[in-house]
Amino acid sequence: MQKTHIKSHPSDHPQLNVDIQGVGFPILCLHGHPGSGPSMAVFTKHLSQRFQTVAPDLRGYGKSLASDDFDMTDHLLDLEALLDRLNIERCLVLGWSLGGILALELALRLPARVTGLILVATAARPRGSHPPITWQDLLYTGVAGIVNRASPGWQWNIDTFGKRSLFRYLIQQHTATAYRHIADEGLPAYLKTSGAARRALEKALRSGYNRLDVLPQIQCPSLVLAAAADRHITPESSLETAQHLRNCQSHCYPNTAHLFPWEIPDQVLSDIDCWMAVHPQVVGTDV
Repeated sequence: MQKTHIKSHPSDHPQLNVDIQGVGFPILCLHGHPGSGPSMAVFTKHLSQRFQTVAPDLRGYGKSLASDDFDMTDHLLDLEALLDRLNIERCLVLGWSLGGILALELALRLPARVTGLILVATAARPRGSHPPITWQDLLYTGVAGIVNRASPGWQWNIDTFGKRSLFRYLIQQHTATAYRHIADEGLPAYLKTSGAARRALEKALRSGYNRLDVLPQIQCPSLVLAAAADRHITPESSLETAQHLRNCQSHCYPNTAHLFPWEIPDQVLSDIDCWMAVHPQVVGTDV
């Protein structure tokens, strides 16, 4: 398996920092907020065994710096420039949360270049059901995060602090595996998410983002994966998106939340493999 690392170069339209793994048909893997290319490892490690995975740090995330404020549409310009730079004419796009919204927008913007969509914990009209956050939530989350970083997956920390922290809204299955992903991929991504990226997302959400009416324009096959206990993007909003896509399959996983690929990775990856086998055209193979 080949792995390439391309660094970003500051400019008015910065090139994105991106990790490329494997060879074969390209799969563009887009992270959420907060996030980074490495936070997509649960997907890229598996998919890069058969395909080429392209996992950028979006502008303002990870190592893709943003010196000034920007709009969400700048992400699309950056991604189109990335595809051009890598000479990728056609690709499957996998997006998690914010990355899924960008995947939908890319399919609308570049229909000839997007062969299929895998949409994870996302929606074209995102809605949340997160309860108010208390100071105790913040305290327990801070302690749980620090201890978990020092000793990933330590059961005492999970039982004492993790289950009382905001992690309880991100995962339902408080396993050592899920907490190791939080320590190794989640926390570093959180720490490297810029204020500019946060402000861009907040601005888009305040505008009442809703693209349900244009989803029927997307002709490529789609797979929507949702979590039954997701409080950040509700399963109802994810499944609403699936209903508006013309050629879509969906799964809603019980006893999971927004970070469900870290809770049940084997099941998620198996469902993705099965969907690609039914729709080989999404990875450049004739039916």
